[in-house]
Amino acid sequence: MTERQVRIGSKVGLHARPASLFAKAVAKAGVPVQIAKDGQPPVNARSLLNLLTLGAAHGDLVTLRAEGENADATLDALAAMLERELDA
Repeated sequence: MTERQVRIGSKVGLHARPASLFAKAVAKAGVPVQIAKDGQPPVNARSLLNLLTLGAAHGDLVTLRAEGENADATLDALAAMLERELDA
């Protein structure tokens, strides 16, 4: 399993618009991706509801996990996405 830790870059955190954009990117990736915050159990990152219930705010550290073909490249792209402002 491949893993990346990333800080949330959006000023509003992983809320409505940023979470929606991220969930869509995960769905397009074709690799199962999980996300966790503060040692909580990981959740399916493809689910908008799961992303919203994480309560990830600006600057929070989250962990992304994936396995399978292209997991490294997928997590690199998704981590870069979370690090930038998605609510513009």
